[in-house]
Amino acid sequence: MTNEKSPEGLNDSTKKSGDHFSTEHLKKNLAGRTARGGVITLTSYGLKFVITLAATIVMARLLTPRDYGLIAMVVVVTNYLTMFKDMGLSLATVQRPEISFDQISTLFWVNVALSVILTLLTILIAPGLAYFYGEPRLVLVTIATAIGFLLGGLSVQHEALLKRQMRFMDLAAISTVALLVGYTVGIVLAWNGAGYWALVASQLSLIGTNTAGTWILSRWIPGRPRRYAGVRPMLAFGRNVTGYATINVLAKNFDVLMLGRYWGPQNLGLCNKAYMLLSIPVDQTNEPFNSVAIPALSRLVDSPERYRDAYLRILEKVALLTMPVVALMIATSDWLVYLVLGPQWTASSRLLVILGIAGLFQPIISSINWLLITQGRTHHMFHWALISAPITVVAVIAGLPWGPLGVAISYTAARLLIIDHLLYWYAGRSGPVRTIDFYRTVAPIAASSTFALGVALLFRGLTHIQSPVIGCVISLVIVGSTTYAVLFLIPAGRRALGDVKSLLRLIVERSEAPISGS
Repeated sequence: MTNEKSPEGLNDSTKKSGDHFSTEHLKKNLAGRTARGGVITLTSYGLKFVITLAATIVMARLLTPRDYGLIAMVVVVTNYLTMFKDMGLSLATVQRPEISFDQISTLFWVNVALSVILTLLTILIAPGLAYFYGEPRLVLVTIATAIGFLLGGLSVQHEALLKRQMRFMDLAAISTVALLVGYTVGIVLAWNGAGYWALVASQLSLIGTNTAGTWILSRWIPGRPRRYAGVRPMLAFGRNVTGYATINVLAKNFDVLMLGRYWGPQNLGLCNKAYMLLSIPVDQTNEPFNSVAIPALSRLVDSPERYRDAYLRILEKVALLTMPVVALMIATSDWLVYLVLGPQWTASSRLLVILGIAGLFQPIISSINWLLITQGRTHHMFHWALISAPITVVAVIAGLPWGPLGVAISYTAARLLIIDHLLYWYAGRSGPVRTIDFYRTVAPIAASSTFALGVALLFRGLTHIQSPVIGCVISLVIVGSTTYAVLFLIPAGRRALGDVKSLLRLIVERSEAPISGS
């Protein structure tokens, strides 16, 4: 067997592995594949939303804010270290036009080696973390959490190959089963009085199940690492992604670090749970679109107009799904916290309102990473992190004397007045998508959702509904009907709603039309 490359750019070892690496077959019906993949992924995330919501309702009543606060103290550190497990190499696998068996095998072992190093590092810093917070219990919690690095590092490249091949059904099955297993373990242990250990076991069970699932469904067996496998450009790509993620996550979790240090686990738990509650619908929409958008846009980088049109259409759909939901959560924050978390979490409702205002525009922020990654502009991601991180840190410090509420207000103000607009400008300086495109695409949806929020708040001010369930249901009808009624009255809104019909028709008919809609 030789190592010479075929005309398609794939060596013999790649051919031997089947269709793990080639993506030529995906271009034949990229529009239909992307649309159907979006539906599959959204459906799975809808199911996971129900599972997550149900599990949150149960576990919030079995555990205390202090339990969640203790785990948040560890998670702020482990989330930061997690980026080095991946090193951006999964995105490099998805984004590159051509890859080989030797390249991905080498990257697999790089990820495994990094995971081992991170596991040992986490164990070593456990005593220092406990000393910083003044919580001796964090030593064992941190050591146990470190096992997650070993488990997760084994699945990085397998999951990336599934995404590269746009195997959305397999990815949906893996993540849903992993979530079910993780929450089942957590609820059973919490029910039996395990306290914060239930949260640790839940996360480890989820990661372990996800790793097992990716290996089983991917059916790819890595080979030995090769010194001259040609991974240097992929490592450079990953280095920039990791540099961005390292600075960005540190800045985003700076509030957790400071609140835990100066305001204790109780206040940190309340703030953390408000953010988690807000992130459920946002993540359940952003993450599936992220899984679909990056591989789809990566195949269109050589067609600027189709690329721009595809991105804006996807962004529009994300905004249509998330903005009205976040508006509803703001309008019903106290009812929602009472129903989902219980009366012991009442103080989280005000935090949910403040964070929700910034959360309205989170779809745009998250989607900009699609542009920078698929266009190979990862160096711009790193540079942007150097710009935004200091602003975030200053905002957190400014609000810290007033506790969680002060930090939430200060952070939201910085996002809405400075950070978001700077990012739109920075991302639109080059590439097919310009700065004005972000505003034009999202403005009608943002305006209609904000108007619907105002109507819902007016309704609450004029009525005195006692039942949280009835109040949430009525508010859902008000926000939903008002949002889409206003959209129907705006020309740009009518076009957005009409495009949803076109995409649904494409899914049903398995059309061969190009993704640009031309």
